[in-house]
Amino acid sequence: MPSLSDVEERRFDEYLERLNHAVGHEDRHDPLRAYLVGLCLPGERKSIEPLAARVDPRHVSARHQSLHHFVSLAPWDDRALLRIADRAVLDQMDRHGGVMAWSVDDTGIPKKGTHSVGVARQYCGNLGKQDNCQVAVSISLVNEAVSVPAAYRLYLPEEWATDRARRTVAGVPKEIRFQTKWQIALEQIDQLRSDGVPEAPVVADAGYGTAVEFRQGLTDRGLTYVVGIQSTATLWTPGMDPQPPGRWKGNGRPPPMTALEAARGLPESAWELVIWREGAKGLLSSRFARVPVRVAHRDYNRRSLRPAEWMLIEWPEGETAPTKYWLSTLPADTPMEMLVRWAKVRWRIERDYEELKQEFGLDQFEGRGWRGFHHHATLCIAAYGFLAAERARLSPPWPLAFLHAARVPEGFRPRGAPSPS
Repeated sequence: MPSLSDVEERRFDEYLERLNHAVGHEDRHDPLRAYLVGLCLPGERKSIEPLAARVDPRHVSARHQSLHHFVSLAPWDDRALLRIADRAVLDQMDRHGGVMAWSVDDTGIPKKGTHSVGVARQYCGNLGKQDNCQVAVSISLVNEAVSVPAAYRLYLPEEWATDRARRTVAGVPKEIRFQTKWQIALEQIDQLRSDGVPEAPVVADAGYGTAVEFRQGLTDRGLTYVVGIQSTATLWTPGMDPQPPGRWKGNGRPPPMTALEAARGLPESAWELVIWREGAKGLLSSRFARVPVRVAHRDYNRRSLRPAEWMLIEWPEGETAPTKYWLSTLPADTPMEMLVRWAKVRWRIERDYEELKQEFGLDQFEGRGWRGFHHHATLCIAAYGFLAAERARLSPPWPLAFLHAARVPEGFRPRGAPSPS
């Protein structure tokens, strides 16, 4: 009977075989395996030279040259490899209830110097401030048990997008133009849909949710969403909807409310305690309320009211003001607990990025070009995808995940247990 390690090794070889078909030419199969193995093995640095030393210590120079060519120069398709990683995780995700959400996010990679593609002084999420960094936009397939990035693309700041000389040196494709992060995200969504990836509601933080065009783009595509907004977002609440511009006869339009004002105006009965998942230190819970609203944004240009949607608000006990706000187009009969779980499911992406950087070296690529940046990230995601699928295979399937052991009564001693001394 084969051991567990033998079975896992066979699955890894089968996974590699599928990836081999995606990278094409047979000459790429050996460096593909070496790169993935190097990413998965323990080690502090996951840039090309340390990987070469880790997998082939007797021929570091030759192996380094081979891996560098494979990652920085070889013209294989990132999208094809990502679909294989997706499929591996989706096969196990189905055991846990399927895809719950498409999570839109971005991650910052601090960099020194100005020559690496896309580097600029911009907001870096993991530093929490403006700094010299690269930023990549991603979409992850998520449920509460497992997740994996399914799209990953570098955000090219306008100063890079319009600099022909720097674009040429970094090998930026001609078709890549300046796009905002939310525009990149919508393009990635279109690609995932064309690839037949199972659809789900879109979740995103306020960096995307505050863009009216992003939310409208999701609606135009027939996708529901739960996206963060800021406390200063202006809204029409029930009972104060304005008349369409052509009909208003008063002395000026009644002013909309901010999200904060709307939250403060809710009665105490509107708030309820919701538990959304179990964390490392116990059950996670907070106070939430929801209210139907219409977004107020340049309404003077509209001939009709915007559709109503939910505003979800979190106001933890002891806080002087609400801490988070979301807009949602999920159906009106969505239970509050499920609405909160969708709003909160993005925690998995933060953990994914943490592991991708700390364990798989997502932020440790030392090349400067567009192709190498994306090839390295794709291989990191492919390695992480195998790990995520293996974890999901071993964890309890979704139908059983709700089961919890009962609390043992104080002083209980099972029959046959030795008497306390």
